[in-house]
Amino acid sequence: MTDAAIRSVDIRLSAAALGAVALQTALVLLWSGAAAERLSAVEAKTAASAELSVRIARLEEQVIAMRAQLVRIETKLEEGR
Repeated sequence: MTDAAIRSVDIRLSAAALGAVALQTALVLLWSGAAAERLSAVEAKTAASAELSVRIARLEEQVIAMRAQLVRIETKLEEGR
C-alpha cells in the first residue's frame, strides 16, 4: 500500500471510531434521561404512599377509640337492664 492509501484508511478508521463514540454518547444520554424519569415517577409514588400510611395510622387510632367507646356504651346499657 502507498502512503496515501494508508492515510485514507487511517482517516476512515478515525472517523468511524469518532462516529461510534458519538452514537454511544447519545444513547447513554437518552438512557440516563429515561432512568431519571422513572426515578421521578417512583419518588412521586413513594411520597403518595407515605401520606397514605399516615392517614391509615390515624384511621386505625380512630377505630380503636370508637371500639372502646362502643364497649363503654354497651356496658352502660347492660347495667341499666
